[in-house]
Amino acid sequence: MSAQLLSIILGMALVTFGIRFTLFALGKRATFPPRVRRALAYVPVAVLTAITVPMVLLPDAHWDLSWRNPWLAGALASLAFALRARRLLGAIAAGMAVFLLWRWAFGA
Repeated sequence: MSAQLLSIILGMALVTFGIRFTLFALGKRATFPPRVRRALAYVPVAVLTAITVPMVLLPDAHWDLSWRNPWLAGALASLAFALRARRLLGAIAAGMAVFLLWRWAFGA
């Protein structure tokens, strides 16, 4: 590992630790304005989207919007189930089942 890469990793770790430590150290004394609290409510959705969308649309580091993409098939099945049944665990199970069946059927 090069010194530059190590310094980047350590710098990122320090920034992450600093932000988290500051918020934990302030504890209950930290009060956020309502606008900030409302914005923070969207953080989990944004993080999950940032993780899953590239995995679904770019499975092999290039765009794959074809019907043979098992990630896309699983994601669409999960979305359809979630919109229809409004059950999170069921949507996860449906997406995983379609993904695995798609991989098995098309050898992806």
